[in-house]
Amino acid sequence: MRIADCGMRNEDLKQRTKKFALEIIRLVENLPKNRVADILGRQILRSGTSVGANYHASCRARSRADFISKMGIVEEEADESLYWLELLLEAKLVRQDQIQHLVAEGNEITAMVIASIRTARRNKSNAERRIEH
Repeated sequence: MRIADCGMRNEDLKQRTKKFALEIIRLVENLPKNRVADILGRQILRSGTSVGANYHASCRARSRADFISKMGIVEEEADESLYWLELLLEAKLVRQDQIQHLVAEGNEITAMVIASIRTARRNKSNAERRIEH
């Protein structure tokens, strides 16, 4: 039995991370056809699709420690995606109105992941304290 199985309450985050990945794919498909856009597009495509893939993997974690580790990767990939979105905007490869929903969703996903990590760490500490006593 897996310790960190994602139940129905986390099904929403699975769907949101998948939708985020699909929207990143659409964004990359619509970037201008030039060298810089190609390089930045590859970067955001990798990190943006990795968010959902790694979240999915975290749902099959075998322990709390494994879950926390995998969720740390989800946090890093979501944060990296926000960085690439910022670069695309500042390089004037996209307009603010084209990505504002992706930035908002990326920030919300990141906040939810951080909250999950904190909860898992707190639960792990509580479980360890109970074992000590």
